[in-house]
Amino acid sequence: MDLTAEQRDVLSRLTHYIWWQSPEESLARPERLIAQIMDIGDWVDECDLEDMLGEELLRNILVNAEPGWFRPKSWSFWNYRLKVVPFDAEPPMMPHRSLSA
Repeated sequence: MDLTAEQRDVLSRLTHYIWWQSPEESLARPERLIAQIMDIGDWVDECDLEDMLGEELLRNILVNAEPGWFRPKSWSFWNYRLKVVPFDAEPPMMPHRSLSA
């Protein structure tokens, strides 16, 4: 994912949302960091993210999310907020892992 210097600066301020790894590791995979902020970020950080990256990029993160990146509540919220689905429709199934023997 290509980010501008400004976008990297804003994301570097938000790396604490992935507390289990270094800021450098988080910035190496910005789509994961962005999804984590979308999932557990506070309102101000989420709005900053949306202003900085735009709806299209956030929609792309949501549509291409890996299993475990979102909890059900935030999955539904972002699907409606980003107009992935209309308000009178159910959000798509969350990404999930398939366990086969």
